[in-house]
Amino acid sequence: MSAMLGHLLERINDTGPLTVADFMADCLLHPTLGYYTTRDPLGVTGDFTTAPEISQMFGELVGLALAQSWLDQGAPNQIVLAEAGPGRGTLMADILRATRAVPGFHAALSVHLVEASPILRAKQQEMLAGHSVTWHDSIADLPEAPLWFVANEFFDALPIRQFIRDGEGWREKRVIAQDGDLGFALGGIAPVAALEHRLDDTETGDMVEVCTPAAPLAAELGRRIADHGGAALIFDYGGWRSQGDTLQAVKAHQKVNPLAGPGEADLTAHVDFETLAKAAAPAAHTGLTTQGVFLERLGITGRAQALAARATDAALDDLVAAHRRLTHPDEMGTLFKVLGLYPATKTPLPGFDV
Repeated sequence: MSAMLGHLLERINDTGPLTVADFMADCLLHPTLGYYTTRDPLGVTGDFTTAPEISQMFGELVGLALAQSWLDQGAPNQIVLAEAGPGRGTLMADILRATRAVPGFHAALSVHLVEASPILRAKQQEMLAGHSVTWHDSIADLPEAPLWFVANEFFDALPIRQFIRDGEGWREKRVIAQDGDLGFALGGIAPVAALEHRLDDTETGDMVEVCTPAAPLAAELGRRIADHGGAALIFDYGGWRSQGDTLQAVKAHQKVNPLAGPGEADLTAHVDFETLAKAAAPAAHTGLTTQGVFLERLGITGRAQALAARATDAALDDLVAAHRRLTHPDEMGTLFKVLGLYPATKTPLPGFDV
C-alpha cells in the first residue's frame, strides 16, 4: 500500500467519505505526498506536456499579445507581469524573450509567479536565471498594480466537487474506502444553493461539476484589472458551462483510473469558463475562443513559416508537428479554449473577435 493510499484510507476512517475536491487536493498538494509537491510532471519523461513545452511559438505570441495590450492601455510605467501555475517557467521565458524589442515594456514590468510546488519553483528559477522574479503562494498575494496575467492549464487542476441531479435535488459523488482500496459512492439527496440555476438546463441523472476556488480567483483577477488596468489570458480545456463527468487522471501521457495510484497521476477536470467570466466582473471578458483560432489570429502560421525557413530535417518535422498540435481541431486547437479579461473601458486583447 502506498503512503498516499494509506493516508486517504485513514482520513476516510476518521472523518467519513471525502468529496472529490478533498480527494484531489490531497492527491495533488499534500505537503509531503502530493503529486505536484514531489515531482516535475512535465515533458516526455513526465506525465503530460503543455503548449509552452511543445513550441516556443506559443509563448512568443502570448507575450506579444500581452505587450500589445499594454501599449493599447497607454504603456503604464510600473506593471506586474504574472503567471499562475508556470510549470518549468518555459512560458514566461518565451514571453520575456519575445517582448525584449517592445520599447519600454521590460523597463516597466516586474515578474511574479504563483506557484505552490517547491520542485517547480526551483525549475523556474533555473529557467529564468538573469531575470528578477518574485514567487507567491496565491494570486491574492500579487502587488496591487496594473496586472498583465497569464494562466495556462492552471484552473483545470483546481479541486472540483461533482453532483448528480436527482429530481429537484442533488447527490454528491464521494470517495469511500472499499475493501482496502478506494471507490466512489453517492451521498443523499439535498438541495445545493450553488446549483439552483442549473435546475433549468439539467435533468435527473445529469452531472454538474463545481470548482469552488475558481470564482474567488477570477474575482480577484477581475477586481485588479478593473481597478488598476491590465489584462488576463486564461488557457485551458473546458467549455462555457459545466456538464458531465470530466475528472481525469493522466500518467505517462495515458489516461488512468483516477482512484488508482493516488498521488502518482495528474488529476484535472474541464474548466467552467462561464463561472470565471461572470466572477471577473466588473472587468470585461472576451467570451471564449478556441486556442487554434486565437493563435492563427495572432499569426502562428507566419511565425512557423519564418522558423521553417531556417530549419532542416528533424527540426523542420518537429516544427510542423508542433504547429499542428497547437492549432489543429483534432489536436489542441479545439479542445483548448482561451478567455481574455480586460478593463471595460479599454480595448480588448488581440486575438479575439469582440
